[in-house]
Amino acid sequence: MNELIFTRKQEIRFLAMVSLFWFAQYIYIPYQTTYLTLLGVGSAFTGMVLGAYGLTQLVFRFPIGLCADSIGKHKCFIQAGTLFSGLASLFRIFWGNGMGFLAANLFSGIASAMWISFMVFYTNHFSQKDQQAATSRIVMFNNFGMLIGFLASTMGYSRIGMTGICILSVVGGLLAFILSLQIKEPCTKTGKTDAKELISVCKMKRLWLFSILALIQQGIQLTTAMSFTNQVLKDLGAANGLVGLSSIIYMVSAVGFAAFASAGYCCKRGPRFWIPAVFVIISVYCVMVPSAKNAAELLILQILPGMSTGILFSYLTSEAMCGIEAKKRSTAMGLFQAVYAIGMTTFPIFTGNIASAFSIQHGYLVLAGISMIGTGVSVVYYRNRTGCKKIR
Repeated sequence: MNELIFTRKQEIRFLAMVSLFWFAQYIYIPYQTTYLTLLGVGSAFTGMVLGAYGLTQLVFRFPIGLCADSIGKHKCFIQAGTLFSGLASLFRIFWGNGMGFLAANLFSGIASAMWISFMVFYTNHFSQKDQQAATSRIVMFNNFGMLIGFLASTMGYSRIGMTGICILSVVGGLLAFILSLQIKEPCTKTGKTDAKELISVCKMKRLWLFSILALIQQGIQLTTAMSFTNQVLKDLGAANGLVGLSSIIYMVSAVGFAAFASAGYCCKRGPRFWIPAVFVIISVYCVMVPSAKNAAELLILQILPGMSTGILFSYLTSEAMCGIEAKKRSTAMGLFQAVYAIGMTTFPIFTGNIASAFSIQHGYLVLAGISMIGTGVSVVYYRNRTGCKKIR
């Protein structure tokens, strides 16, 4: 697995590129739902816009992972991802309505589909025992990029509007692309791996289990903390600044908990404790958000989904990849990310439909119940766990 060794400078440059990539992808997110509502877009169509981001990931992630493993290269996919992250916001700038955001989110989804190569390229520089720490570290810089984006949008939205925010997204993607040009990848060919052998990872029950749990986690996160919770806040009478602050609190929490996930105490408790525990916390969050009486209460609640992003997602990723040999990791990661993209696609759509037909509270209660299913499944799995063995 340790084919390359990062120099300190190379690692810093790579992680800076990761942060810029996610800055470009998420700077507009805090105001996307409220902006579309202001334009007169209904909850159901807003759910479709949000779901479009996951749809293209669902379609492209597994083929990209399979292709990356087949050719044994990641740099070209990383470069494509950084380019698409910036180009997507051109749709938001020049076609600034519901359909424009729908098209843009489809392109943003293609960019995020390349995240497979970012993660595999980075974690391949570390030994098996350091995989959890490496995964948590790249997730931390992923979240740090989102946090900087949320800070920029909160401070700038009232002054430069959605168009200005999207221009910053284009700039961030361009800077990430420039840094991606400096990635060093071996020029030697190791020979193509047979596609049939790579696809054999699809038979792994463990990979499917943690992919489905990630489907629940990612679907709820995108639907609530990063989307409809901001609309709940607006319905409570919050100004745009408080909407931005809500997203900042969530992302600061996510960065902090991602750092905590790589720390000794967290690793000592391990996934057996943290995965079911955080699923319970997500359920509590989904119950409490639509019942919040004021903006201050909701802002405090935004700390809770940070545990989902920082701890739960890190552990689900490392547990899904546990024991998979290096030459199959992109394919396995492609399957993992494609499966959880189903949640990112469907959860916002059905939550938006439930909100339109009944109320946002009903939608959040359904999400709370789904999260509790994740708790039950993970508890049963760890009671019968046989350990992580290397798959050949």
